[in-house]
Amino acid sequence: MTFGAPQQTVDGRPAKRGRARRLIPLGVAVWAVLEIWLLTLVADAAGGLTVLALLAGGVLVGSYVIKRAGRRAWQRLAGSLQPGAATAGTAPEGGGNGLTMLGGLLIILPGLLSDAAGLLCLFPPTRALLRKGLERRLGRAAAPGTLGDAFQQARMRMPDGKVVQGEVVPDDEPPAPRHDDPQLPR
Repeated sequence: MTFGAPQQTVDGRPAKRGRARRLIPLGVAVWAVLEIWLLTLVADAAGGLTVLALLAGGVLVGSYVIKRAGRRAWQRLAGSLQPGAATAGTAPEGGGNGLTMLGGLLIILPGLLSDAAGLLCLFPPTRALLRKGLERRLGRAAAPGTLGDAFQQARMRMPDGKVVQGEVVPDDEPPAPRHDDPQLPR
């Protein structure tokens, strides 16, 4: 097996790569070049220590944001799994923590463009616009309810609809003796 060889289809022609698979590496490369260029501009204008301070501050702020959003998500999950907890509609204004965590991750990444994109994910008005745009782009709304509701719905519905026949054996009754057990009197 050779690595990097083109994949063959049934008729022997090489498989076509999707548009996203061609454009994502180019986009990442352009993003990295722009980040480096902006950092060199800031280093020329304000000095290397300023750039180092900006990068270190970005790591600290981004880590704090991710930690806080993760703690909020964990508390929300724990609250939804408690018996008697309210279900759908309990999310506070602003919704989930996905965009907040993405914002923290973007702030942690070194660079000024990623910091700006991360800040857009953090501010509530732009976060709401981003969420609506993503929902519209994906063609569906974000799933209402909590993770506990999703687990309950997954348990209620069987994807294939098959019924497995069986017998329920309660744990509080002793098991019936087997006829081939050597310890039993005959």
